[in-house]
Amino acid sequence: MSKINEYKGLLEKVEKATKQKDLDLSSGEDLSVGIMNLISIEEHLFFTYGKTKDKRYIDILDEVRKLRIDLLKEIIKDYEGEIYCISKHLLAASMRVMEVGTKELKKGNKEKAISLFEKSYKLYSLFWGINLNVVNIKDVKRNDTEVALLTEKSEKKSSVSIFDKLGAVVQKVIDCCKE
Repeated sequence: MSKINEYKGLLEKVEKATKQKDLDLSSGEDLSVGIMNLISIEEHLFFTYGKTKDKRYIDILDEVRKLRIDLLKEIIKDYEGEIYCISKHLLAASMRVMEVGTKELKKGNKEKAISLFEKSYKLYSLFWGINLNVVNIKDVKRNDTEVALLTEKSEKKSSVSIFDKLGAVVQKVIDCCKE
């Protein structure tokens, strides 16, 4: 099968998944970025408590955490095993790597910043790949560098680099400019 047909098939699968889950990906993208920021707020409250020992920061952290949990449930539909926690940590890692990239950019290290931004985007793409069931993580072995793409009947269609395909899918499907 040609690369173009594989790509089209993957896009069809993503579009079908979004219709089945009734998920507006442009809103989902906005919500996921909001959740990233809530995770960052939780981290700052934790460190502020550590520096000040003021327990009010723990109370605020608890409220922010509850809000983040509620919002994350709107995106994450599969609670099998550790999917929820994996998803949360993928968003957190993506956000943190992106922030390190912006700091490198500020220091004038453009190439390092670009490398970090690309890694951040790969993590973000993996988050969506898992939560749209584009990535069948049950079949991914610990040392695999590729994942299986499945047909509508859950049969293996092909294997591809997880980050290469997911980046293209996320770029194509999620349009943050939709109103």
